[in-house]
Amino acid sequence: MEERRKIEERLHKKEQEIANLEDRLRTARVYVQALQDILKMLDADDGGDKVLKAGSAVAKARDAILKAGKPLHVTTILESLGRDASREGRSSLTSSLAAYVRRGEIFTRPAPNTFGLSDLGHKTTEAGEEDGPPEGFGGTSPMERESPPPPRMPSPQPRPAAPAKPPPKQDDDAPF
Repeated sequence: MEERRKIEERLHKKEQEIANLEDRLRTARVYVQALQDILKMLDADDGGDKVLKAGSAVAKARDAILKAGKPLHVTTILESLGRDASREGRSSLTSSLAAYVRRGEIFTRPAPNTFGLSDLGHKTTEAGEEDGPPEGFGGTSPMERESPPPPRMPSPQPRPAAPAKPPPKQDDDAPF
């Protein structure tokens, strides 16, 4: 019986030790998370160059534009990356780069589907310059202005209504 009590005491001590270590570990994790949050805030306040994840398509696109020294079309960027210039490939890369353009970070869009770098002084075109219909779009063409309007078709005559069906005869012997 004495041996059982000793083993239970040892077991209780180890369980307390484990609980203390778990508390310390939890505290250390909170501390690490706080330090990471502070670093993120410092990076946001810094306002300097954003760091692109090494090896990502966006980082490789930046390198390709740097190497060329001029803005590149998305298909040229994909070719320099050795990637497929399919519709999906173009759409994916364009979407990723456009997110940076919208935030005014790293990339610019000097022409449709063409991306440059703000570090190299490439400017983004104004939305109204490239987008939108050409001048005079939506107006009448010269052909329409000279020709008379087309003749109007007579409206169709309404059909006469079908005669109403007489109600079914009721059997006087029916139970209902």
